[in-house]
Amino acid sequence: MKYVIVLGDGMADYPLEELGGKTPLEAAETPMMDRLSKVSEVGLCHTIPDGMSPGSDTANLSVIGYDPKKYYSGRSPLEALSIGVDMKPTDVSFRCNLVTVSEEEAVYEEKTILDHSSGEITTEEAAQLIDAIRPALETEEFRFYVGTAYRHLTIWDRGEIVELTPPHDILGKTIGGYLPGQAALREMMKKSYAILAEHPVNLARKARGLNPANSLWFWGAGTRPALTSFEEKTGKKGVMISAVDLLKGIAVGAKMDTIAVEGADGTLNTNYEGKAKAATDALLNGGYDLAYIHVEAPDEMGHQGSIEKKIRSIEYLDGRVIKPVVEAMEAAGAEYRMLVMPDHPTPIALRTHVSDPVPYLLYDSANPVRNPYPYSEQGAKDSGIYVAEGHTMIDHLLERQRAIC
Repeated sequence: MKYVIVLGDGMADYPLEELGGKTPLEAAETPMMDRLSKVSEVGLCHTIPDGMSPGSDTANLSVIGYDPKKYYSGRSPLEALSIGVDMKPTDVSFRCNLVTVSEEEAVYEEKTILDHSSGEITTEEAAQLIDAIRPALETEEFRFYVGTAYRHLTIWDRGEIVELTPPHDILGKTIGGYLPGQAALREMMKKSYAILAEHPVNLARKARGLNPANSLWFWGAGTRPALTSFEEKTGKKGVMISAVDLLKGIAVGAKMDTIAVEGADGTLNTNYEGKAKAATDALLNGGYDLAYIHVEAPDEMGHQGSIEKKIRSIEYLDGRVIKPVVEAMEAAGAEYRMLVMPDHPTPIALRTHVSDPVPYLLYDSANPVRNPYPYSEQGAKDSGIYVAEGHTMIDHLLERQRAIC
């Protein structure tokens, strides 16, 4: 038996008046998920433990089988594993986003955060900007590392865990009340604007009608993580296929392999087909038991507040990832179980993450089941099946434990 997890980051949502009371998942044309739902288990899964902040870090740890209450030490340290930073026990790491803040206000604290991803800036552009801030901001105490797209890393030697606000939580708000209380972090963010606002990369982006990456934003502080081996934990050899450092970092921590797919960039225009092919090749020819395919686009479109693009990202997930995986596995005559789910909702109306349970679809090619409920937020609720602890979902997928109803 082979196992596939297709994770549509942030795919779940709330009903929208603009869609006649439907969610983007309900409004999207998803013929493959519609087909599978008729012969699959559909239910709800609570991926965010009570009292923890909703995010892709805690949620994906849950989905892959690690209880965040036991294993979570911060978001950024997981990304550090992917980048290859060997953190010391005394290090504290921070996510260092390149964000867009408004330019009209002379006082930094009075600016508004406009875009947490700087218009989906490319890694190549971002690397030039990180290089530009190093001479002014990097010291023996603070080191900067290039990640992917707008997502980068800062390591604070002998640092401390401080309370910080994710930029996607305060889109459209004045930043003054959300800046770090720690003076060194706050001053670096202020100085970064003076360095980046007129950088040639940003001037060129503005000339093309794109958002400039004109400020650093620190968040997601944490210390070195310690995950147990996925293979030792489950008895399965797993591989991660994702464009983002967070998921690749979780894989590194869990001693799973990762596959880099050319053109996979975490945006709406990522290489969906490449991810699907990498997964099926790994399962059918590479000796892997489980493939985890992570697609970032629905989450990014939720943060952007774009109904049309979020629907499109879900349709791409269905037609360009799930469909080719199903067709390849069927053509090979392989028995497999496929879990399709979001990690958390990213509602268009809020443009940030929430902790609500998410709908899942679990298909078993060797044991299809009759199911009257559509794969949607409401359909999953109506089914009455509920997995209360998200980190147990992996055991259900691997047939080691039934869902809790």
